[in-house]
Amino acid sequence: MQLKFQVIILGVLLAALALPGSALAQDVTEITSELQNQYETLDSFRADFTQVLNNAASGESQERSGELYYAKPDLIRWETTSPENELLIVGQNEVWDYFADEYVAYKYSLEAVLESKTMLRFISGEAKLDEEFYVEFDGEDEGLLKLTLLPLEPEPQLVEAVVWVDPDTYMFSKILVMDFYANENVLIFGNMERNPDLEPALFEFTPPEDVEIFDNTEE
Repeated sequence: MQLKFQVIILGVLLAALALPGSALAQDVTEITSELQNQYETLDSFRADFTQVLNNAASGESQERSGELYYAKPDLIRWETTSPENELLIVGQNEVWDYFADEYVAYKYSLEAVLESKTMLRFISGEAKLDEEFYVEFDGEDEGLLKLTLLPLEPEPQLVEAVVWVDPDTYMFSKILVMDFYANENVLIFGNMERNPDLEPALFEFTPPEDVEIFDNTEE
């Protein structure tokens, strides 16, 4: 009788221990599914941003701020206004990175940018969380859903990421990307507007005549 009682108690304890894990697994599936669906059905957005770049070797940090625009399919305007002017345009056929104060512009192919595991893939919704990452749900953090992402195929630019998801909109509120050298690229969104009307000209760029151009499309 006593042995039977102990077996019952053990079974109850094991069941209790199993429930949180199952619940967390369900949470991860639901969150990633909702998040993916949101970005797949989204036509456009604009947001203010704060970007913090942390250098692991030197311990130095640099903070940037500006505005970010996105429109389907994979059109991005990332305009930094502080501490310097930088304009990154992911357009229909090419990518431009323009530094007005230095009179320099860099040109890249779309494939090289969107296929690499960089911050741009998260912004554009190209990062498939359920296919490319092992996802761990870390609970709530200041009202946001926190997920740790470990890539199934790590690259030097991305060995780990942490994302904070707004539970009301299922869109990214904050993204942290860590590279092989433990450098961190943190992007925080503010004043997010979903599906605004964005002019096509926002995603076009023609270098001014006096700008030096470095064409990297052949690399």
